[in-house]
Amino acid sequence: MGRTTGHRAEVLRSIDQLPPGSWERLAPAGDPMWSRGVFRALERSRVGPSGYAYLTVRRGAETVAVLPLCLFRDLQLDRIVGSRERRLLAPLRRHAPRLLRVPMLFCGHLLGQGHVLAAEPLDGPAGELLVSAVLDFARRERLGTVVLKDFAGPDLAPLRAPLTAAGFFLVPSLPDTELALPADSFEQYLAALPAKPRRNARAKIRRFAARPGLRIEVLADFAHLLPAVLALYGQVMDRADQTLDVLDHAFLAALAEDPLSRLVACFEDERLVGFLLCLFTPGTGAGSGSGEGVVAGAAAGATGARIGLDYRLAHDAALYHNLHYAAVRLALAAGCRHIRFAQTAYLPKVELGCALVEQWHAMTHVRPLPRALLRRLLPPALTAARDRALGPHGGPRPAPPHPRAEVRTEERPPHAAR
Repeated sequence: MGRTTGHRAEVLRSIDQLPPGSWERLAPAGDPMWSRGVFRALERSRVGPSGYAYLTVRRGAETVAVLPLCLFRDLQLDRIVGSRERRLLAPLRRHAPRLLRVPMLFCGHLLGQGHVLAAEPLDGPAGELLVSAVLDFARRERLGTVVLKDFAGPDLAPLRAPLTAAGFFLVPSLPDTELALPADSFEQYLAALPAKPRRNARAKIRRFAARPGLRIEVLADFAHLLPAVLALYGQVMDRADQTLDVLDHAFLAALAEDPLSRLVACFEDERLVGFLLCLFTPGTGAGSGSGEGVVAGAAAGATGARIGLDYRLAHDAALYHNLHYAAVRLALAAGCRHIRFAQTAYLPKVELGCALVEQWHAMTHVRPLPRALLRRLLPPALTAARDRALGPHGGPRPAPPHPRAEVRTEERPPHAAR
């Protein structure tokens, strides 16, 4: 592919085609969602895309940047909009369903915050090569719409100039959620919460403890529970506004084999009634059981990736909150200094103490007319959907990341709340 100032771009079709050690060297240190195991699991599954690829930028024999790509050849638009937009699209779905299916290329991470993996921000020529290579790949694969998905401002800023020159426009996406964990114990975490959330937390913990037969365990070996896990996850997805990615048995089975994974599992007697799937960065030594005996200080961060709930008792037992409290305990025991959760349920996550991490989509179309239509229609629609999802926690809308925004490559954790 194209060359500039000694750089060249190449597309690989599997993460295991990357040179040994290059992924681990470039991936963000504090985010276990960017482990090689997660991307291997995605490749083995049918979570959503019809295929995956990895755009690499190399200088000589060295891989200096990697951008994962998710290929959707027949994406259903009504799966990625909110409930209000889905109602408006219902007549079209009934009478002309093909109009709701579009070929689309997502760049970044299907399940987490987007990044171009690089040891340092790409300079101008290398950034131009990357953007040009993305568009060339989209044209060859006949994927008209191109989206850099869920990028935080500092990660997007170095690419802002070449993206703008190539016709991309920015739209605020749903923020990520991150809980900083400076405390040395769960009691210190609770004590640091504002008065009302602290009272609510203690009340929810008491409500759970008052339910006979309920208990929470942390499991390193949970493959035998996958049928029950999928059933509970299905209850949550049945209520979800957006279903771009739906985890399947193959993905969860692959993660169950991954030493970075733990299942925070709630049982009523012997029946699984709730879970929170958690991942840790390499070297955590996260233990099973209660988390005791974990090597403190060994982990940079954790992620509560996906949740499942039995809604017949979820409210009365405060399952949602207590699963998250158990994940916080586990992260603290593993020496983590932050834990990230998903882009949903902002009210309870703010009550947990999470900060909102602003994120952006950079979007375009490879043809001028559809690009003009997207630029006119998508920003107001996606911004309105974002505002509805955030509700009172939306605050002022974020300013677009400036191309010359300061990007610190040292000291700042890749996923620090901003």
